[in-house]
Amino acid sequence: MTLHRRTDADTTSLDEAARAGWLYYVGGKTQDQIARDLGISRQRAQRLVSKAVSEGLIHMRLDHKTAACLDLEARLIAKFNLKFARVAIGLGEGADPVGSVAPAAAAEIERVLSQSEPQIVGLGTGRMLRAAAEGLRTMECPQHKLVSLIGNISPDGTASFFDVIMRIAAKVQAPHFPMPLPVIASSREERAAFLALAPVQRARDLAKSATVAFVGVGEMTGTPPLLKDGFLSREELAAMQAQGAVGEICASAYNAEGKYLAADLNARVTGVKVVSDNDALVVGVAAGPAKVNALDAALKGRILNALVTDEATALALLSV
Repeated sequence: MTLHRRTDADTTSLDEAARAGWLYYVGGKTQDQIARDLGISRQRAQRLVSKAVSEGLIHMRLDHKTAACLDLEARLIAKFNLKFARVAIGLGEGADPVGSVAPAAAAEIERVLSQSEPQIVGLGTGRMLRAAAEGLRTMECPQHKLVSLIGNISPDGTASFFDVIMRIAAKVQAPHFPMPLPVIASSREERAAFLALAPVQRARDLAKSATVAFVGVGEMTGTPPLLKDGFLSREELAAMQAQGAVGEICASAYNAEGKYLAADLNARVTGVKVVSDNDALVVGVAAGPAKVNALDAALKGRILNALVTDEATALALLSV
C-alpha cells in the first residue's frame, strides 16, 4: 500500500486555489482581475477557481428563495400537512439533484444544531445525506446528541460508504452514538442476538427518543439503493415488490399507503423504524424522478412530516 503525502507544491497549489476561490466567489472579482492580482495567466486563474470547488475549499449555498420555491413549499405543507418544506431551485432536466438539495439539507441540519436547547438528532444514511454532511460548516455542539437510526455495517463487513453520523460528528463536536450493526441481519435469530447487547440497546433507545431526524428515502423500483449496495438480492427485492413495496427508509420497506410491510426482510432490519407519530420532527431529504412514488407514500403515511427536495420533485409530488 502506498500512502500519498501532500508535498509543499500540493499545499501551495491549495493555498492558491483557496485565494482564487475567495477572490472569485466572495470578492466578486473576474478571472482576469484574479490573474492580475496573483500574477498568473487567466487560464491558471480559471483552473484554480475550479480547484477550489472540486477540493471542497469553497461551499456554495443559495440563501435567496424564489417566489416559485416559496409557493411550492406552501403547497406541499398544505397537501401533506407538513411541519415544514424546503424546495431548492432545480438544476435542470437530467442534472443530479444532489447539487441543489444537499446544501439546503445542510442548512436545515445546521439550524437544528445551532439551537441552545439540547436535541437528540437521529440520522439515516444515503448519498444525499452524505453530501449534506460534507457541506456542513464546523460547529461546536456539545449540548446535542447524535444517534444513528440504522446499522452501519455493509454485507462484506466494511463500514457503510454512505454512513453519515461519523462525518457530522467530526464537524460539530457533538456526542454521537453509532449503531455498529449490519444493516440487515442474516436471520431473525441473529438480529435478536445483536439487539440483546447492552450498547446496542442504549443506542436504539436513544434513537427512539430522537427529537428530530434526518433521513434519506430509497425507492424500491428499478435498481434501488438496497440492491445496488448489496443489502438485498434480486429475489428478495422481487418478493418485497410483490408485497407492494414502493420505498424504504433506514432499510425498512413500506407500501403505497406509507405502511411498513410485515415482511421477513423488514423483520431482519437492525435499525429502528422511523415514524412521525409524536412531536418529533422527521425530515425526508430526497429528490429525483425515481423518488417520487416513495416520497408520496412516506408523506401520505406520515412516516415523514417534513421535506427537503427540489422544484421538479415538488411539482411531481403535487401532481400525484
